[in-house]
Amino acid sequence: MSKHNKKRNVGIIYELLLRQISSCLIEGDMTGVKNSTKILEKHFNKNTELFKEFRLFNAIAKSSVKNTEVAAAILTEAKAASRRFNKNKLNKEKSTLIRSINYKIKDPNFYYRTVPSYSQYASIQNLINEWQKGDKSDLRKLVEIEKKTIEWLLEDKNEINLSEERKNLEASDSNKLVVKIMTEKINNKYGTLTNEQKEIIKNYAIYGSRQEDHRKLTKFLRSRKLAAIKTVNEFSATNENKYISEKVRPVLEKIDSLNPSEISDVSIIKFLTLTKLITEIKGE
Repeated sequence: MSKHNKKRNVGIIYELLLRQISSCLIEGDMTGVKNSTKILEKHFNKNTELFKEFRLFNAIAKSSVKNTEVAAAILTEAKAASRRFNKNKLNKEKSTLIRSINYKIKDPNFYYRTVPSYSQYASIQNLINEWQKGDKSDLRKLVEIEKKTIEWLLEDKNEINLSEERKNLEASDSNKLVVKIMTEKINNKYGTLTNEQKEIIKNYAIYGSRQEDHRKLTKFLRSRKLAAIKTVNEFSATNENKYISEKVRPVLEKIDSLNPSEISDVSIIKFLTLTKLITEIKGE
């Protein structure tokens, strides 16, 4: 059997992009986060054949059923749906996606990241590919893969809200995708950061990549700035240490000089530092 082409497996590529975003967030590479999310937004938008195939792929991969009859019915419907795809357009979109990844993501390890359920994902993509061949499909291979897929559908899985997964993709700005990554994969890695610092990074990842979303990020950073000023003033009103009191005004001046409208890595680092200071003042 020939080696599976993971670069043209819609489920695997999608997972690799999520892991790339996760890795970039851990490393503080916000440019990498932006590039990866832009690729998701552009190539997995709901008007593409790629999205249609991914939605079908995701339904098979995430569904869990109780009996063979239901599993067989799902495959019958999925087969009909796969044959309605514009195959030429789908292949061109996959080639364009691969070029975008190769050009915009400079990570030589991108295609070598571990993907859970890789073998099942390979089987699902092979199944869809065979379905799309119609009468030219390899019947023996098709029967074998369908059998494996039915066994996969019958396995118990964590409950997945497929409609929510679909909404996540159909939201063209990928906001919910990044939130999902943050909550599932980043929090444990950021054990040394406070919850507020994690919140700043999350908002920067969500709203920092597109100019039209900067207003939302500016509003969020302004609220952090005002909260910091309030905390310092409250601390100053109750502090009785003369030496510390002399440091309050310079601190307030530095906070006041922060510009929430300046969206950059340097600015975000300043806000992270500010948040750490406020946490220390609160004694947390």
